[in-house]
Amino acid sequence: MDMESVRKDFPTIRKNLGIYLDNACQSLRPDQVIQAMTDYYENYPACGGRSVHSMATKVSVGVDDCRETLASFFNTKDPECYIFTKNTTEGLNTAAFGLDLKKGDVVVTTDSEHNSNHVPWIQLRDTKGIERRFSKSGKTGEFDIESFKSCMDRKVKVVSVQQSNNVTGCSVPVKAVTEIAHDYGATVIIDGAQAAPHMPVDLSKIDADIYCCSMHKMLGPSGMGIMYGKREVLEKLHPLTYGGGTVGLTTYDSVNMAPIPDRFEAGLLNYAGIIGTKAALDYLSSVGMENIESWDTELMKRAMGNLEDVRNLHVVGPEQPSKRCGVLSFNIDGLVSHDIAMMMDSMAGIMIRSGMHCAHPFYVSRAIDGSARASTYLYNSPEEIDIFTETVRKIAETFGE
Repeated sequence: MDMESVRKDFPTIRKNLGIYLDNACQSLRPDQVIQAMTDYYENYPACGGRSVHSMATKVSVGVDDCRETLASFFNTKDPECYIFTKNTTEGLNTAAFGLDLKKGDVVVTTDSEHNSNHVPWIQLRDTKGIERRFSKSGKTGEFDIESFKSCMDRKVKVVSVQQSNNVTGCSVPVKAVTEIAHDYGATVIIDGAQAAPHMPVDLSKIDADIYCCSMHKMLGPSGMGIMYGKREVLEKLHPLTYGGGTVGLTTYDSVNMAPIPDRFEAGLLNYAGIIGTKAALDYLSSVGMENIESWDTELMKRAMGNLEDVRNLHVVGPEQPSKRCGVLSFNIDGLVSHDIAMMMDSMAGIMIRSGMHCAHPFYVSRAIDGSARASTYLYNSPEEIDIFTETVRKIAETFGE
């Protein structure tokens, strides 16, 4: 990967606005994405799929092109099976509340899910009476397939798991999980928010029924997510939101729902975001997801190697850099995570995240009060990692207990 060429494409890097290591929250955007969105606003800022004038037609073509690019990027055949959402959270909620689960139905997740794949199931437990089972992970958060198997029986209607964790970086063998779940007749939902930006994702091989991810973590615009579903699953799924664009014809007492994907995309869409999404996918494809995965691992090796002898520092998650999916969460004795993050920013202009990272049960179950989290992406350099680790060392040695 041509690191210098990649870095030149990002305005905040060219302007030297600091070292950005908060990519698990949201990535930076390259010129190509910004320009594509600006082109929409300046030259054809119309509504697709409704009006028939020239600007609207160009928008509609752009929307179709984006769905086709998604199908190619994730290696599936049907572009209409990609639904535009605000984020992974909206996709996961659409799946959870749209499956028409009933009292006594069992949902299996891991014990370290993001709140977006945790809270909806609590709500359905309280309102519908579903049963929740947790596949237990080890101390470092690594997936235990034997624990998962022990959760499975014919009462399980849904298996909903993360592909990679946003705290530890640990990945779930989603293909194996899907095979086991399908043997019991369960629907499989995958939270791909952390994985999709950092590794190749082949949905034809994984065979999940629903897969959700966030484009704002993949060089794309904020407020843009994707929900993929197999056609036969989407045909039975109830939309989360109803209204304009979701229907074919309504009368005073009847509604005919529009076909897929329109029935899931209520109201006017984020057309600039969709145009920017295609540009982001094209950029990622030009770099190569295999190259991005390798680069994240190299940066993790460098970071963890630099920090291995630092006093008072504790890494949350596995010690193997190859298992971390571009995420390094850590604590320093005597300091709360927010203090670490503020010191990193004020001392060296390094931007990281702090807190529980919307994965509260993981921390509560392990009696950990959050963590600082540095997360890498394709534009981060070894020099930035060295500055990051040297700053962590200074903080630990000066302020740690």
